[in-house]
Amino acid sequence: MGQEAKDKTKVLEPPYVEFSPSECKGCQLCADACPRKCIVMSQSLNEHSYHPASYTGEGCTGCGVCFYTCPEPGAIKVFKKKSDKAEE
Repeated sequence: MGQEAKDKTKVLEPPYVEFSPSECKGCQLCADACPRKCIVMSQSLNEHSYHPASYTGEGCTGCGVCFYTCPEPGAIKVFKKKSDKAEE
């Protein structure tokens, strides 16, 4: 790959997942379903006295299994980039 091609390549953030602690009911379905086991249950309680899910900070592939498993709308957001090439 030449220098010109390298200059057009964007550095991507890895996929990651965000949880809304106030929406999570602590059912642990997302943690059990995650194929990479990068979701854990928090030791702290949310305002509804549940232990919400949280992301370990690494390992997410952006597959979305946690999102589709979760029974609470809006509790999980999965972020994944679609392209690794810069716009010309």
